[in-house]
Amino acid sequence: MPARGSCGSNTRLQAQSEDAMADEPTLSIPLETICFIITKAREFDAKDEVSEPDPGSNPSDDDMRAVLEDHADDPVVAEITAVIDDLNEDAQLDLVTLVWLGRGDGDLDSWGALRGEAVNAYNGRTADYLLGIPLLADYLEEALAQFGLSCASVQD
Repeated sequence: MPARGSCGSNTRLQAQSEDAMADEPTLSIPLETICFIITKAREFDAKDEVSEPDPGSNPSDDDMRAVLEDHADDPVVAEITAVIDDLNEDAQLDLVTLVWLGRGDGDLDSWGALRGEAVNAYNGRTADYLLGIPLLADYLEEALAQFGLSCASVQD
């Protein structure tokens, strides 16, 4: 009979751990893409309301303040939208599910149910929906943490 703490019990724990990992959902969106969206969402969240809609002056004369304002033709919005729109439907559904997971609508055990809700709500306007969520970057980071993932491992 193996002694307490011997490899017999470690093998059992390892098998349980491998079973738990097998039950973990698989994402159809690369970590690099999620991290890019997080970075851009942080840039977007930092934007301020437009103080002067049509300044009529040279941006360098205004110390480039307009870049910090939320204009309709914002290049950050265009970048996020392009990346999300280029994702296939499964990846977009995973992205929405990650946001919901990160904001506490469920946990990894309820991934299937959350994703099912995302499937039912899907309307092809994923980028618009996600850009309307103020803490988008925080929710995505929280969801990644639940998967044991982080953008720290992604090289810029």
